[in-house]
Amino acid sequence: MKKVLSILLTAAMIATLAGCGGKEEPAASAQEPVKEEAPAQEAEPAPEAEAEAPEEAEAAPEASESYEPVTLKVAYMPNYGSLWSVLTAQQKGYFEEVGITVEMVEFADGPTIIAAMESGSIDVGYIGQGAHKLCINGQASIFALSHISNGDALIGGAGITKVEDLAGKKVAYSSGSSSEDILVNSLTAAGMTMDDIEAVDMDASAIVTAMLSGGVDACATWSPNSLKILEEMSDATKLTDNMSFKDTTISLASWIVMPSYAERNKDILVRFTKALFKAMDYAADANYEEVSQYVATQVAQDYDSVFAQRGDADWLTGKEVSEGAANGQVESYYETQKQGFVAAGAVEADPVPAVADYVMLDVMIEAGK
Repeated sequence: MKKVLSILLTAAMIATLAGCGGKEEPAASAQEPVKEEAPAQEAEPAPEAEAEAPEEAEAAPEASESYEPVTLKVAYMPNYGSLWSVLTAQQKGYFEEVGITVEMVEFADGPTIIAAMESGSIDVGYIGQGAHKLCINGQASIFALSHISNGDALIGGAGITKVEDLAGKKVAYSSGSSSEDILVNSLTAAGMTMDDIEAVDMDASAIVTAMLSGGVDACATWSPNSLKILEEMSDATKLTDNMSFKDTTISLASWIVMPSYAERNKDILVRFTKALFKAMDYAADANYEEVSQYVATQVAQDYDSVFAQRGDADWLTGKEVSEGAANGQVESYYETQKQGFVAAGAVEADPVPAVADYVMLDVMIEAGK
């Protein structure tokens, strides 16, 4: 799948450029060994104690590098795509290995996460496709690519089987997010604009209820909302998804930080990304059952609905991201994405920044070493 997607993404870029826990436990080596006093007449145990000493001395080089402990408030959204790597890193002890404790904080969407980061209540966060335009416009910096998504969808209710059927209909979406992104892309491809529909801007969590109750005729949303709607509405139709626009754009998910934080704490971002990459290596091509259980527990959803989300993306390994950052492939992904946003009129920055101005490729490269 990844080889095919890579070919498609290369073609997309060409077409586009021609034309979007708990507290850290102290290390065991830091604990004082329990010493037993041998009776005076028994001198033989002493050599055994001396024999154990070299083993303790040899163990020291094998211990993980000494890091200054740090606690990070991490923003996420309640779905598999947002949590697949960060929860794996937490549960498998990869963050602990680099001296990081994470405190997970749930949000509904990317723009809200960025607003929380701007207020100082969040250190690092995850965003989907739509919020990347805020990074291009200078509001946040990207320090790690998570995956290539196919989790967004435009869904029509009864009698709506193609995008053109949305004319004059109520369509729910969440502004500034990947929901708005796929809605605009779908309308544009059909020769329509937001003025041709009755667009209803609402919180992501309210879209499912509005759709199932018949309060709107269609909606643009992401997984697992999209999966729930399609499962519970027998007359619903998926009109488009991210792959519908593979020739002109690419849907990315990333980890972000405030530019000011990045300037002061690059070493922490490298450590965080190193743990994230190790988790991605573990979770990308296997272990879906285990990771789904982590996510289901975190978001209090049933296991089956979470497990169904494993098909929502091309799950990249940390090795693929790090090597791609070094050889230019990751930069090409973000360039293709940026050009799609430019074409859609979503980029306010003038001049339009280079990818390297808001994507920290050096962090991805260093974290993979």
